[in-house]
Amino acid sequence: TTLMIGLVASFITAVFLTRLVVEALDKKGKMSKVTYTTALSKNVLVDPKFNILGKRKMGIAMPVILIIAGLVGLFTLKLNMGIEFSGGRNYVIEFDQPVQVAQVRDVLAAPFDNKLVVTSIGSQGTQVRVATNFKVDENTAEVEDEINTILYENTKSLYKNAPDRDTFLSTGIVSSQKVSASMSHDIARKALIAVILALVFMAAYILLRFRHLSYSLGAFASVSATTLSIIALYVLLWRIMPFTMELDQNFIAAILAIIGYSINDTVVVFDRVRETVKNYPNRDPHTAVNDALNSTLARTLNTSITTFLVMFIIFIFGGASMRSFTFAILLGVIIGTYSTLFVASPIAYMIWEKRRSKSVAKK
Repeated sequence: TTLMIGLVASFITAVFLTRLVVEALDKKGKMSKVTYTTALSKNVLVDPKFNILGKRKMGIAMPVILIIAGLVGLFTLKLNMGIEFSGGRNYVIEFDQPVQVAQVRDVLAAPFDNKLVVTSIGSQGTQVRVATNFKVDENTAEVEDEINTILYENTKSLYKNAPDRDTFLSTGIVSSQKVSASMSHDIARKALIAVILALVFMAAYILLRFRHLSYSLGAFASVSATTLSIIALYVLLWRIMPFTMELDQNFIAAILAIIGYSINDTVVVFDRVRETVKNYPNRDPHTAVNDALNSTLARTLNTSITTFLVMFIIFIFGGASMRSFTFAILLGVIIGTYSTLFVASPIAYMIWEKRRSKSVAKK
């Protein structure tokens, strides 16, 4: 929703109104001395000559290595699945003093038959999240009361001043939620379908937009590499990062937003590639594509850096509940920018060049 509102607002202001204002000022001769650089930026990325295509093998290898590491981690470290996907009960408990995750896990592991994941929330160390699928298929009031009793009786020793049971249930448990096993399976299935459809429709849009299979396959490879790389990093980092990194519906929302962001960047780059190749038909294709990538490099980095800064501020000040979502977006901005330059464009170029060579050979 935020993306859609932002796109419409940006079109009305940045595209339409800005053009009207600039044209009106230009007619009055007030734009003749206007520059679009500052003393700090005027020499930054002016006519860059980076051999981006020349590094394509290493560029493509990096996300492949990361994804393979993620697959290994998937079987060894597992995924930190939110209860939306795994089923179970989720409790956020607040203590009156900092506690260690290991302390909470030690006192609750046996009563919950070791079916629990305990993670710290925030930087104060006073809140922990307890996720468990203990008796997940039982929905009786007796089971709910049993679990509340387990939580209270086994964690009250970790308080400096232990509350009574009613106070613990009303204020000690900050939030709680329950998702049945059947519901979690349905949510996970729909989330997977949403991601796959997003990838497929983005590839189809690129094919319709550029009328060339190489661009579509390059874009599909890029957004797929970005998506899988973010998941791989979540697999590898969730045990060591100081905040909760769950794969839940917020994470899926972040992935879908990044797919849209990455495609937007890819379209801009591909537009310049197509334009350059069309305008210089006699130029070596390798040089033409490289020139196109370099000519959009400043725009690509400006967009990525400004987006990154905004999300980083939200990451720092947005609170614990937003941290996993914004961290996924931050990773997506970095990896998505990288993939546009070193995955999408090189793959599109290699497919296009291979088909062009075959066409020349037939002639």
